[in-house]
Formats: sequence, C-alpha cells, structure tokens
Amino acid sequence: MNINQFIEHTHLKPSTTERQIIDLCNEAKKYNFYAVCVNGCYVTLAKQLLSNTEVKIVSVIGFPLGAPSTEAKVFEAKNAINNGADEIDMVINIGMLRSKNYVAVFKDLSDVKMAIGKVPLKVILEISELSKNEIVKACEICIDAKVDFIKTSTGFSKGGATLTAVKIIKKIVRDNAKIKASGGIKDLETAIKYIDAGADRIGTSSGVAMMTEKITSDKY
Repeated sequence: MNINQFIEHTHLKPSTTERQIIDLCNEAKKYNFYAVCVNGCYVTLAKQLLSNTEVKIVSVIGFPLGAPSTEAKVFEAKNAINNGADEIDMVINIGMLRSKNYVAVFKDLSDVKMAIGKVPLKVILEISELSKNEIVKACEICIDAKVDFIKTSTGFSKGGATLTAVKIIKKIVRDNAKIKASGGIKDLETAIKYIDAGADRIGTSSGVAMMTEKITSDKY
C-alpha cells in the first residue's frame, strides 16, 4: 500500500507561520504526499512551493465553524481556486443541520459546488457535534448536492474521526462520494484501519511520523 498517496499533509492552526508552510510543502515533496491542506491565506505560497510537482493543494473554507453565509463561502472557494487550490474542504453549516433546516444546508453545499464546477468539494461534517441520525441525514444531503467527498472532522472540535462514523458514512454514500478521515489520526496503524474501513484520504499533521514508521518497519 502506498500510504503516502492517501495522506493530505495538514497545517491549519491559527498560529501557523510561513516557515511552517514552507516545511510542510518540502515534506510533501520529499514523501510525495497526495496533497497539502492549508488555510486560504497560504494557498498562493503553497502554489509557488509546489509548482512542477504532483502534490495537490487543498484549501479549507468556512473553517472551522461552518457558519459564514453561503455567499461568503462561494467567494472564499473561488478565491482559493484562483490562487492555486486544486480541491476545497468546506465545513457544513452544523447549526442549520441540527435545526433541521435541510433546505438551507442543501443550498449551502450545492451553491458552492456549482460555483467551483469540476474542482473536488469535500464537506466536513464535524461528527463529534452530530448524532448518528444527523450524520446519516448530512450524508444524504451531501449526495443530493453532488459533493465529491465527505470529511469527518475539522480537528478543532471535541473529537476527531472515529472508525464507527467512517463505516456509517461508507454505508450511506457507497460509491456516490469518497471519504476523508481527519482528526486525531497520528500513527500508521490507525491510518491503515481507517483506509480498511472505507476512507479514501487521510487528513493528518502526522504524515512525516507515519512515513518514518513505515520506512523503519517496512511492514506495508
């Protein structure tokens, strides 16, 4: 298994510096990670650093709360793409979902998807804030909105990814969307478990540690 091609190498802390983004991109090139995942202000820098490589650039929008207006999310997504982003990770409007205002949630997702066209859209559910039924409903809305991926977590809430949630999501979406497991995945063994459960990507800030573990153990 080429675990490096599952990894989106991530640095999304509010205190993230330019130096840390430079290191992130250099590490992504060294290990040939699938992508880096950065805040919108660093997309241009990442694009410069990763030109002439196959490493993709993912930008988060509506992050980490999911509460900005749809119009703001649309602008943020378009701006990120204009600056060089290859994929967009968007936080679902958790409050609207929990309010059962499913029309508003659908419009939020579909408006962003329509605005960015063929650019892959990942929708972050923030599973630690949702019940099982809410996760199921969110997945159904995501499928209706034709999003490309469902992502588990921002990493900023009270919990991250769980294997149970990934299995629930996989059961609902089947082949209609892919899955990105993110939040608290810090070692190779855990990453493999998520991939086996149905995850197509792993969002993590521990990619280098995983690759070091892989190279050392040579088990996979």
